[in-house]
Amino acid sequence: MSTLSSASVPKPMASNSTNQPAESTANTVQKVSELGGRILLAVLFLLSGLGKVGAYAGTSAYMSSLGVPGALLPVVIATEVLGALAIIVGWKTRVIASLLAGFSLLTAVIFHSNFGDQIQMIMFFKNVSIAGGFLLLVAHGSGPLSIDRRHDRPAPTRG
Repeated sequence: MSTLSSASVPKPMASNSTNQPAESTANTVQKVSELGGRILLAVLFLLSGLGKVGAYAGTSAYMSSLGVPGALLPVVIATEVLGALAIIVGWKTRVIASLLAGFSLLTAVIFHSNFGDQIQMIMFFKNVSIAGGFLLLVAHGSGPLSIDRRHDRPAPTRG
């Protein structure tokens, strides 16, 4: 005879409904984190682009001093502002993120490659790190709280 009493026998697990709140919470955290990550990554570009509008002449002169035609400044502003807005709302995220990753690497090389200046070296690696964040968006997409995901959903059927 067994010496185990019914009190010491583990009870079978309840249905998965008891795990639903934990899964739902984890899913919510993931959704909000993906949206928050996109916002935090893009807000730098949004503010930078808008700042260039306010300091147009100075920014154009700085670009020209490093051999970049100041005539490209409107393209830079549009890239930063429109790219940031697209990332924030999650529209064409993979394409825009790949373009902004390239933009970040290009600006690192052109504007922050003076490694003799510690600030410029930090700015260089900041841009490289930002490019890494954009590459994660390229790999994983925008997440469920995005325009991209809304377009991926099938249309509801009427019956």
